[in-house]
Amino acid sequence: QVQLVESGGGSVQAGGSLRLSCAASGYTMGGNYMAWFRQVPGKEREGVANIYTGDLSTYYADSVKGRFTISQDNAKNTLYLQMNSLKPEDTAMYYCAAGLYGSLYRSAYKYWGQGTQVTVSS
Repeated sequence: QVQLVESGGGSVQAGGSLRLSCAASGYTMGGNYMAWFRQVPGKEREGVANIYTGDLSTYYADSVKGRFTISQDNAKNTLYLQMNSLKPEDTAMYYCAAGLYGSLYRSAYKYWGQGTQVTVSS
């Protein structure tokens, strides 16, 4: 059974940093896509970044490019999202996801975690 468990969320002031982690079990990260999404109440879930675990190529949404970095540790079967220069508009529930296709569309991912809350105050 595939399980994705996020951690690392919290409250931070604007300009601060957080690192999110997503521990995967029952799922081999090699040769697949993993991604981070975020969602605020009343809005669609938005793709933030993805990574192809085969060659480590990455893709970012324009809203986070240059501030967020997605990475993975295959030995620990863990996905990360380093978030720097955080802004109040980054406040959301952050989810990790895993699937076979590379995109930032929600429908491309089969497995999802339960989410971790990030709150950025001004």
